[in-house]
Amino acid sequence: MSESMNDRALIEAAYADLELLDDAVEAIERTIAALDRGKIRVAEKLDGEWQVNVWVKEAIMLYFRVAPLVASHSGPFEFHDRIPTKTNLAAAGIRVVPPGTIRYGAFCEPGMVLMPGYINIGAYVGSGTMVDTWATVGSCAQIGRDVHLSGGVGIGGVLEPPGARPVIVEDGAFIGSRSIVVEGTLIEEGAVLGANTVITSSTPIIDITGDEPVEYRGRVPARSIVVPGTRPKEYPSGHYDLQCALIIGERSASTDRKTSLNEALRVFEVPV
Repeated sequence: MSESMNDRALIEAAYADLELLDDAVEAIERTIAALDRGKIRVAEKLDGEWQVNVWVKEAIMLYFRVAPLVASHSGPFEFHDRIPTKTNLAAAGIRVVPPGTIRYGAFCEPGMVLMPGYINIGAYVGSGTMVDTWATVGSCAQIGRDVHLSGGVGIGGVLEPPGARPVIVEDGAFIGSRSIVVEGTLIEEGAVLGANTVITSSTPIIDITGDEPVEYRGRVPARSIVVPGTRPKEYPSGHYDLQCALIIGERSASTDRKTSLNEALRVFEVPV
């Protein structure tokens, strides 16, 4: 049995029975180290579908049990945590602007930029992606290449249950300022979310571009232009407008993503 397969077996056994945790410590540590180097991922796209590596998420949760609490300092600031920050950033080819923080166990491809934001353990961020000021990438989130997470964007973390899909933002997507994407939502390739758009697993995502509305949940289709919206609902106490997201157009396909994005934002008057 290969080391990774043996590690997986030890981790799965320890997650099911904590009495076996001591036997799995080295396997857990190797798995988190492999996550940090990008050798394994929490989720990956296979044959066009996203698959969750459940045992890797189990390793992260067990890591919180076995890693010791350690005090550290950065100038006048003191921290007390089980997971250190990522190191060797120059060798990794990534730019991190103070006080931006990447937690150990997250992987960022060369060429990504983190402004003063945060990337949590288990996350994967592709090359050419900008994580802008005060944007956060939650635990296990998978962010593709050439993505822009604008200022204050909140990408939620999904650790439990282990089989739950993390938030996924595919290549070339643009997430507008102060938008929130949580609960394992999939933002497909090239999609654009206008400022303040909130997408949860239960948010109605309504395509209003045709003769009849088409509703999605938990997935924003590729190249969609999405803005915040509301729709009416009757309750015993009266009529109320509930939050939803509206697909108001489609980003035109182009090999030049920046040109395509600028055109989409201008034509559809999308706030960013």
